[in-house]
Amino acid sequence: MTINEYVFLPLIAFLISLFTSQAGVSGAFLILPFQVSVLGFATPSVSSTNLLYNVVSIPSGVYGYIREKRFIMPLTATIIAGTLPGVFIGANIRINYLPDPKSFKLFAGFVLFYLGLRLITTRKRLDRFDRNLVHDFSVRVIEKGIRRVSYEFLGQKYSYSVPLLFVVSLVIGIVSGTYGVGGGAFVAPFLISVLGLPAYTIAGSTLFATFLTSIFGTFYYSALGFPPNLSYGILLGIGGMIGMYAGSRLQKFMPEKVIRLILGILIIVLSLHYISQYFI
Repeated sequence: MTINEYVFLPLIAFLISLFTSQAGVSGAFLILPFQVSVLGFATPSVSSTNLLYNVVSIPSGVYGYIREKRFIMPLTATIIAGTLPGVFIGANIRINYLPDPKSFKLFAGFVLFYLGLRLITTRKRLDRFDRNLVHDFSVRVIEKGIRRVSYEFLGQKYSYSVPLLFVVSLVIGIVSGTYGVGGGAFVAPFLISVLGLPAYTIAGSTLFATFLTSIFGTFYYSALGFPPNLSYGILLGIGGMIGMYAGSRLQKFMPEKVIRLILGILIIVLSLHYISQYFI
């Protein structure tokens, strides 16, 4: 490790997580290609290092959203129930069947491209509220059950199907576990663009779910003989920790259409990168 890396790695992670955490994404989906392309770290251990980055960086962002009273426990529980077993399945797939995940990148690329387009093109009522008149940005759960959860935010009611979210989270867990990104890069765009939930309300839940699955994923990869690079994981995690907390506090001042646009562009760029790699 050089002195430049001690400065450069946290700085890169800070800049990435500052923006992605506002949409409920840790930034791991950008940290991983950075490790592969810039750091030249391309073994299966890059996945466990990416998960270690999540473990170190995410708690500060979750704390920020809990402090802002925008953390929905039922939403968090459903996502975890699906993604957690999926991570174990995905890790086995990566180790035993996809040491070179070229075909997976093509599949992930098309999925991310679709979600990115949905993020950019979707228009919502929430974009029209006058934030100068808003004094309460908290979320209030008004219905929770095994079939549906509803909550109120800025005077509007939002709801989602629990079974649907569980199934989608399980699939996302398998896919993200295969690539080692913790799931947030897929879950958050789905919640925002497909289920129509505001980014302000889902960010804390998706980050916490990613944090928990990343803990198990890190240990699981290590048990399979692919432990994380501690230097890379911790240095990147420190930068992400600062960036995520800052992002959680800044989110309510950022128009949601800007949050969706930033995340959508990043995801589309990443998807095109994945797709192009298949044909190289």
